[in-house]
Amino acid sequence: MAGFKKLITLQLLSWLLFSLIGTFFVARGFDQAVSEAQVSTQTMVTRYIENKTLADVSPEHIELALNNGKVFSTFIVRDYEGKTVLQIATPNTLPFGVSLIESIFNSIRPQFAVNKAKDIKIEFVINASSQADLLQQALLLMFLISALVAFIPVVYMQAIYKRLNRRVSMTVADAVEVYITQNQQQSLVSSDFSTDDLEELGSDLAPSFNRLAQFLKTKQEDIQNAALSIKQEAYKDVVTGLGNRNMFVEYYEQQIESSPKKSFGALAMVRCSELQIINQTRGYQKGDDYIKSVSEIIRHVSGTYSQSQVFRVNSSDFAVVLPNVPSKEAEQFGDTLQARFTQFQQNQELSSVANTGIVTYESGKPLGELLSVVDNALSMAQSKQANAWHLQRESDLVNNVSAGFGNQNWRRVIREVIDSKRVKLMMQNIMPVGKNVKAYAEIQSRFTTEDGQMLPTASFLAMAEKLDMAVEIDKLIVETSIEIIKTRNFNEKFFGINVTASSAHSDQFVIWLERRLLKEVNLSSKLIFEVSEFGLQQNIKASRRFIDMVHRVGARITVERFGVGLTSFKFFRDLKPDFIKMDASYTRGLEEDKNNQYFMRLMVDLAHRIGVSVFAEGVESQEEKHIVETLCLDGVQGYYIEKPKEI
Repeated sequence: MAGFKKLITLQLLSWLLFSLIGTFFVARGFDQAVSEAQVSTQTMVTRYIENKTLADVSPEHIELALNNGKVFSTFIVRDYEGKTVLQIATPNTLPFGVSLIESIFNSIRPQFAVNKAKDIKIEFVINASSQADLLQQALLLMFLISALVAFIPVVYMQAIYKRLNRRVSMTVADAVEVYITQNQQQSLVSSDFSTDDLEELGSDLAPSFNRLAQFLKTKQEDIQNAALSIKQEAYKDVVTGLGNRNMFVEYYEQQIESSPKKSFGALAMVRCSELQIINQTRGYQKGDDYIKSVSEIIRHVSGTYSQSQVFRVNSSDFAVVLPNVPSKEAEQFGDTLQARFTQFQQNQELSSVANTGIVTYESGKPLGELLSVVDNALSMAQSKQANAWHLQRESDLVNNVSAGFGNQNWRRVIREVIDSKRVKLMMQNIMPVGKNVKAYAEIQSRFTTEDGQMLPTASFLAMAEKLDMAVEIDKLIVETSIEIIKTRNFNEKFFGINVTASSAHSDQFVIWLERRLLKEVNLSSKLIFEVSEFGLQQNIKASRRFIDMVHRVGARITVERFGVGLTSFKFFRDLKPDFIKMDASYTRGLEEDKNNQYFMRLMVDLAHRIGVSVFAEGVESQEEKHIVETLCLDGVQGYYIEKPKEI
């Protein structure tokens, strides 16, 4: 297309050049014709007056002869003294182009004629209108012919260009079709140009298509690498850097379930039992550190087994695949992992670290079925002791006792805890901000096995709710707390006791708690019952009934983990709690998170308007404590303020 534009420009310049040259020669012809006319007219006038005197020349005759104005535009007769005897002027306007040429060449000039006696002198200017008309016609004809000569090739070349462009496009399209059809990305393509239409262009197109093939191959590799990188990032856990659940599922389906080779091994599921408690009491940053430490322990222990794989399948669970590991070696893996967890527990002052469920597998076994079995094994491990493991054996599967064995064992363990009252109470103070703020100490529960081993608190309470035993556990906690408060003579302190939502919504528990608190009139005003915001939302009517009862006996209510649910302020106002605890997620990185600061400031303002105090939990640093104080909260709780301690 650029070449065609150059052709048009060249033709246009040629036309202009030829037009200028043609104009010059036509103008020269006009000048020559006018000069010849002037010479001829001068000769004629000279002969006419040659032997005549002024008396012989009749002015009337001359004037009559020149009136038509076709020969002279100006005619002046003078006597021997130079006086004008006759003057005739017929103005003759030339066309613009002719006038311009005439002015350049000065073709039409005054002419003179004198007789021999010199008594007649004539000055005249010829009328060149006929020559001007011829000049104008010649110019128009010349411009027209030169334009045709210049632009007919352009039109013709344009038509040729379009036909050639179409042919080339069709030829290239055919070449691309051959290239795609025969899929020659891995070899040269010159042999593919075998049709008649492609033979002429094949030698020229083949090198370009070879380069295109190499370019596409390179781009395809880049795209594949980029897609693999994106997939790896999407399949990677952010905190630990391990593969996530999606990668675990893909690995199992490709390497185990759908593998054509016979294989066997062990699958271990490790559950971090303290994650929820650490998040709530120490903050999410400490929770992430805890998860990282557990993942490092698992990777270190499993790294001694060939081709082992570790995945983080959810927030608290890790999946460990040990290929070609029999059950005996899987037991050794469990013992080693438990020993490392126990050592970490002692260093970090935790009640437990993680429990492990183990099950053996063979190739072709569906993942869903295997996860169900390993979940039972994990439930068994959690019901034993801190950091315990359990291997689900083949004999259990044959006897069909695995389906409910984990739940049955949990039920037995929880029943033993209730009957033996094996609950250990810890206390963590809430530090008030300001002199007039009333705060309290939160009572936290820990549960032990028969041999004194600490059970994972979160798993214990979750299983108690799942097995409908939460009411009995809450009764045990409340009863134990009241007895310790009375025994230790904590008359000046206030204590917070956690109650599950299922107990708060249970008529049986509400009636029991009201009667129990009425027996302790002096003590009731010292108690604050904590219920999660999410739990209160599940049954608003029952929640309001529970809170009204608590207020009626003189105790108070705290809505904990506030801000996690979708509670409207109307709901919050109607429940009329005494305190709210902002969830630890709002405290995490509070000094840098302007959104959380704005939300907490808003909640504090609204709560204070209706007489509710606001506490922050999970405070881990001086910076977080300072921001909380500037936001006018009423109290702070967390490991930076005070660690839980035995009552």
